[in-house]
Amino acid sequence: MENFIEVITKNAGELILSRFKEKKDLLSLRKGSKEVVTKCDKDVDQLLIKSISNEYPDHGILTEESGFNDKESDYLWIVDSLDGSGNFASGNPLFSVCVALSYKEELFLATTYAPFIGEFYFAKKGKGAFLNGEKISVSDVKETRGSYIAFCDGHEKDREKLSERLSVVFKNAIDLRKIGSAGVETGWLASGRIDGFLMFEGDPWDLASGVLIAKEAGGTVTDFRGNPWTCNRGSFVFSNGKIHQELLKMVS
Repeated sequence: MENFIEVITKNAGELILSRFKEKKDLLSLRKGSKEVVTKCDKDVDQLLIKSISNEYPDHGILTEESGFNDKESDYLWIVDSLDGSGNFASGNPLFSVCVALSYKEELFLATTYAPFIGEFYFAKKGKGAFLNGEKISVSDVKETRGSYIAFCDGHEKDREKLSERLSVVFKNAIDLRKIGSAGVETGWLASGRIDGFLMFEGDPWDLASGVLIAKEAGGTVTDFRGNPWTCNRGSFVFSNGKIHQELLKMVS
């Protein structure tokens, strides 16, 4: 399974890369800030579904584009075929493909591939997290005032509430940043490039791979109340663990 998940993730990433900047009219597809869907999203989605179904026909699959294919299996593949569609459509190279596999609702394999910048993240439960084959770990920053925090507003519609929470974080950190791909953001958290990541109302395909990668790199992931991540839409805090309680107080 480890070799298989790596191969299909990289194949998907290479397909995305081959389509990058192919068309100049992608932004005409934008309906709203969170509603960019390109033909590439759909083609990569079908590539991954076909690959998984051919190799593991009895496994369930949950993807952003196709929804839930319930096979009543203990195995569930959770896929975001093009994470950062808005970036992709805008000609911004920070996008990724994210694939995770759970067994009996527990994540145990995960990959994130950002093809333009050549970063492939892999994690296996209990075995650590890796970037391009090298083991990675979260940062050692111990206070939010010395931290870099990324965020994604996800499906949060209340901009005033969002702004209030982010204002508190911004006042207590070195900087607050929005990258535009949860796969990239969680990968950077796992590799120590940022110290925290806030996801407001994110879907499971946005976060599943990043959850395992971050945790295997020594990070902590909970919802805004401190509860463990679950495969449902929700708001979550990713951190290096050392600043987690501070971040929870700021967003609760």
